[in-house]
Amino acid sequence: MATQQTTEPSLDSLIRLVDADMKRVNQVIIDNMHSEVALIPQLASHLVAAGGKRMRPMLTLASAQLCGYQGGTSAVDLAACVEFIHTATLLHDDVVDESLLRRGQASANALFGNEASVLVGDFLFARAFVVMVKNGSLKVLDILAKASAVIAEGEVLQLSTANDMATTEEAYLEVITAKTAALFGAASQIGAVIANRSAEDEEALRLYGIYLGTAFQLIDDVLDYSAHQATLGKTVGDDFRDGKVTLPVIISYAKGDDEEKAFWRRCMEDQEFKDGDLDRAQELIRKYDALSASMDRAREFGQLAIDTLTRFDDGAIKDAMIEAVEFCISRPY
Repeated sequence: MATQQTTEPSLDSLIRLVDADMKRVNQVIIDNMHSEVALIPQLASHLVAAGGKRMRPMLTLASAQLCGYQGGTSAVDLAACVEFIHTATLLHDDVVDESLLRRGQASANALFGNEASVLVGDFLFARAFVVMVKNGSLKVLDILAKASAVIAEGEVLQLSTANDMATTEEAYLEVITAKTAALFGAASQIGAVIANRSAEDEEALRLYGIYLGTAFQLIDDVLDYSAHQATLGKTVGDDFRDGKVTLPVIISYAKGDDEEKAFWRRCMEDQEFKDGDLDRAQELIRKYDALSASMDRAREFGQLAIDTLTRFDDGAIKDAMIEAVEFCISRPY
């Protein structure tokens, strides 16, 4: 990457620089989870307790700080909106994927059922827009509303590429740009908007988020075939069992012989599994060095993210945003 690290990259610097505002973000989240319907705050509290890195709201706060935003509540409120949108999509995703784990704990749908998870996700989307309207910026509302629509399109697009071994790397990148990177991009862009920076600065930070989010998802997809469950925070092999055609699979399939291609089609397209199929999939992915190749693509996107920051003044927050990229692509696998 662009900078030399003497220690392993981490989010510590970024967390420290936005810590005071993140405490306020958490309070906004708690305040807006209130409902007379008891199940809503109960389920929402489960999600808050599950933790997570809160990368997306931190990007809003960091981008605003990078752009010289001073005071006011806009950055805090909008960072909370970003987290509401993200959490709502997680609730819906876990229902679609029938996931039993989220961040190493039982998923909301496993505990409360699919119906409650979907409806509370809808509630959180609605809360996000209530807070956005209170903020009063039509431009921010436009950016986050469009990002929400793109995320939904990405999830639907993923359904169309799932179980299809004809999926190309281009189609795969289109899916992850929509379902993951779009919110990273919007979260970063709105920091420049509320600081009244130029259209060029807005675009640079939007691209920073897009490239970072793409790299982040690439690594997530690598971890699904390589990590221990405790590291991943969800069941290893979920993507395989769901028939999600991710980059490690695309690379392995393209390089495989006829027998290996038939294996991938049986598992991913026909969803016919036998004992040991996940081990076999991991073996083929190792055989063709697909994890390293996928990591290389993540590094390329990470470097693109770092390059977008060259137009901004040097300083602690810029260094922390660069290190955040390096952290995302150095997660253990």
